[in-house]
Amino acid sequence: MHMIRRWIAAVILLTLAVSATGMAEGGVTLHTISCFAGQDGSAEEYVEILQRYESKTGNTVSDRSSASDEAWKTAVLKDFAAGNEPDVLFFFAAGADSAPLLSRVVSLEEINAAYPELRLPETDALREEDGRVYAVPVRGFWEGLYVHTDLFEQYGAPLPTDWDSLLEAIRIFRKNGIIPIAVSLSDIPHYLAEMALLACASREDLQARPKTFEEVPASWFTAMGVIRELAEAGAFADNAGSTYESESTDLFLRKKAAMQMDGSWLDSAFSSAMMDTLAVLPMPRRDGNGTADCYLGGVSMGFYLTRRAWESGHRDAAVALFAELTGEESIRELGSSTLSGRLLDSAEDMKAGRNMVSPLQDAMNNNAREVWLLECIPALAAGTMTPGECWKRVMEMNPFGK
Repeated sequence: MHMIRRWIAAVILLTLAVSATGMAEGGVTLHTISCFAGQDGSAEEYVEILQRYESKTGNTVSDRSSASDEAWKTAVLKDFAAGNEPDVLFFFAAGADSAPLLSRVVSLEEINAAYPELRLPETDALREEDGRVYAVPVRGFWEGLYVHTDLFEQYGAPLPTDWDSLLEAIRIFRKNGIIPIAVSLSDIPHYLAEMALLACASREDLQARPKTFEEVPASWFTAMGVIRELAEAGAFADNAGSTYESESTDLFLRKKAAMQMDGSWLDSAFSSAMMDTLAVLPMPRRDGNGTADCYLGGVSMGFYLTRRAWESGHRDAAVALFAELTGEESIRELGSSTLSGRLLDSAEDMKAGRNMVSPLQDAMNNNAREVWLLECIPALAAGTMTPGECWKRVMEMNPFGK
């Protein structure tokens, strides 16, 4: 069955490619943007897929991918606002990030109507408020607390299975010249912010979408206070407010830091030898009652075909590229995980019996998210802003409004 589906996909691509290459002498140049770049585990596979498409069709792909951070998100949204969007985009879906794009991308229903042989799947998890699905997902994700178990054993630090053991581990590592938690507060404080909420909030509170400052759950204020508490305990590097995510991750990979809050996409940064001395753990509860009963995860990103490509003279070429990127083989290559050994087992344990919740930032509009993550979190850690000031500032941006 899989062989038949691959054969059908190849025939579809060839048919579209023959049509597309006849549209412009010397082939068509298409433009793409994604976050399959930097330390993303599928960056190399993504480039190989684009090259595969080029060799099959004779067309050229001009790609402007870069690592996903707030600057990347903002740049993508600015491109769309300026009418400079690519032909195919890999971006966030079914949330505040995707809302500004929907008038400029093509629904899967419309694509399937014109190209029924593609049979693009409409995943309910990516259904927008208008009832339509615009993106084809590639992989799910989870986020957790990565730890170097061998460092914990070497220094006699307890694994952070509750709040007291987390603080004790921070004390021990700080005393021995090891950074307890690797984090960049200047560009990627996302995981710290979300994990602080996990440490304090119930599932109901994690899924709250308050409309006013007065409706913000009390646990959200406690969570922002946790960031200052961790900073005062010496959890972060002294330069955490001015370093970059690539540098903080490098410290973790070189075992200069004992812990890092991050996502499943970090897997390719680990050598196979490291898999048995790494574990990913659920976030400890601030109230001392073990670990959170939720974990962060979901399917938040997918490939889009833009209306600019759809209404251009190179529609067939763009659809052929979209079909290549969302085909069975490509999804397998882009969605594969390299986790093994103790790390794989711990990831399964982290998810087992816990409720999955989406990161709060995914529900926020871009302006509110930038204020929360890039203004509030560093200021909270430095002690120059209170939790109340933080949420008042964020709620002024109408973060969950339509």
